[in-house]
Amino acid sequence: MNVLHVCANPKPTEESVSKQLAAAFFGKLIELKPEVELVNVDLYDEKPPFYSYELYRAVWNPVFDENYERSKVEEMATNYATKQVELFNNADVLVLTMPMWNYGVPAVMKAWIDQILCPGLTFDISKQDGVKPLHKIKSIVLLVASGGVYKEDDERDALSRQIRHSFEFIGIEDLEIVWAEGQNPLFFDNVEENKALAIEAAAEIAEDIAEIDLTPAAVEVAAE
Repeated sequence: MNVLHVCANPKPTEESVSKQLAAAFFGKLIELKPEVELVNVDLYDEKPPFYSYELYRAVWNPVFDENYERSKVEEMATNYATKQVELFNNADVLVLTMPMWNYGVPAVMKAWIDQILCPGLTFDISKQDGVKPLHKIKSIVLLVASGGVYKEDDERDALSRQIRHSFEFIGIEDLEIVWAEGQNPLFFDNVEENKALAIEAAAEIAEDIAEIDLTPAAVEVAAE
């Protein structure tokens, strides 16, 4: 099993609840499945560029004109995306670790998503065939922490909605969410209890992920 872990939190682990969720998740996953091949991408070490006009032309113009030839500048604009897409397309599971900031994902995570969700990189698209995935990811695990508390389907939660719908577009419908809510001690007296429950949930989700069947027969059935 190949797992790509993308983290968007600048804090050290001892100060970051979302990173502590990741530690619990991967601790259990590797305990159960020691052969896991894990690739870590820290977006504060490998910062993505913002989506540019040159990247847009490089990835979308060939969709509308099969004879389109990229300029050198456009080719250069795909450098970051190409590197990240190689990791993405080689993964069976994607794990995203982040805090909720202003009700949504951190800017570096949004920039990373914009870089990889491009035609010709993680999916093909045409009028005849629609969207066809170029990856093999079966599941996404979202590990998130927030100062506030958000009930299911809370309209203020733009974070999980964006993750879910962005990746559903390229055929990934299995999204597991572990959320450490109520982490602002100014407003909540049960911060540690909330964190402990989320850490326990992270380990439980790891158990589920460890059971994913990646045999050729199972992969073929899933693709049908």
